[in-house]
Amino acid sequence: MEARGPLDGVRVIELAGLGPCPMCGMLLAELGADVLRIERLGPSGLGFDLPPEADLLHRSRPAVAVDLKQAAGVDLVLALVERADALIEGFRPGVTERLGLGPEPCARRNRRLVYGRVTGWGQSGPLARTAGHDLGYIALTGALHAIGRAGQPPVPPLNLVGDFGGGALYLAVGVLAALVEARGSGQGQVIDAAMVDGAASLMTAAYALRAAGLADDGRGTNVLDGGAHYYDVYETRDGRHLAVAAIEPKFYAELLRRLGLDPDTLPQAPRRDWPAHKAELAAVFRTRTRDEWMAAFEGSDACVAPVLDMDEAPRHPHNRARETFVQRAGRWQPNAAPRFSRTPTRIRSDPAPAGAEPRETLRAWGVDVDALIAAGVVGARAPGTDGRAPEQASPDGATGRP
Repeated sequence: MEARGPLDGVRVIELAGLGPCPMCGMLLAELGADVLRIERLGPSGLGFDLPPEADLLHRSRPAVAVDLKQAAGVDLVLALVERADALIEGFRPGVTERLGLGPEPCARRNRRLVYGRVTGWGQSGPLARTAGHDLGYIALTGALHAIGRAGQPPVPPLNLVGDFGGGALYLAVGVLAALVEARGSGQGQVIDAAMVDGAASLMTAAYALRAAGLADDGRGTNVLDGGAHYYDVYETRDGRHLAVAAIEPKFYAELLRRLGLDPDTLPQAPRRDWPAHKAELAAVFRTRTRDEWMAAFEGSDACVAPVLDMDEAPRHPHNRARETFVQRAGRWQPNAAPRFSRTPTRIRSDPAPAGAEPRETLRAWGVDVDALIAAGVVGARAPGTDGRAPEQASPDGATGRP
């Protein structure tokens, strides 16, 4: 029997976009939900389309391409809404309303529907309808200001903090919480998951440290931002790097012991000595290669880890033992997470282009679409890049003006 995830039996419609919305769709699908991705019919207009088989955020769920500019296409999605527990979308405020797929028409079809919306700025506020990207969202929260080296500009942390941490994960939590509430109330609701809100929430501990006087507003001057000599990244003799995170005194003592250094000459405090101590540690770490140092730290609690690239990470013994990464179709990719003792998460399928099997996909939802396929309302998403589509989401949650 096929393993069932903890969300087995939950049905979710995903109005396809980019960034946080597909990440959330992937997470829900790998938790066991039956997620159906609705793609736009025709070219995406993004200018940098990934090959379908390489677009890993589209794994674990089927997709169909629907012409939402036709009334029949909108009616099809509303028919699916009647059979769904949740819908997620990542367009600019007002776009799904103009398509006829906003919260109100969906609620009229299904009062229990949980309607999850993820945007950069949120559904309200002076910036709500303006374009944006991950970097701008985290800039307004203090997060971007805090990341980087002292005396240097802030460093973009990929798009992990806004798109995926503050966006996809908070949308997923919101949808799951609303589904639990709907079981008792019998009513759905709308989730307004703004990346600016989520990124601010992720900064709660940082704001707590500052409020307590344990951190200042400087960049690269505090314990957790690379200011401390015992919490930083060091270059080794071969030009590679080690991550050192020996915060607790007993772990710091173990770090110095493995380095052959005298703890009396390198105390963790006072703070004014951190730069000098950092220079001493940097000189020591440059005497050996990364892998030689890792052999020296083997089995210790010194809290030292090699900085691996994306080719090395899947091959690390710990990651291999836990199958943190898996190889599918000849490429490494992160495995499904988190893990459950009885209802395991799993990658359910490789990414596939929209419209590959629309009849089978939609019949599984109880909808017969032969006439819609013949009319061109449902079909395959065509490859190509012919300019940004009016309602298509941009790479990290901003949307083009319709």
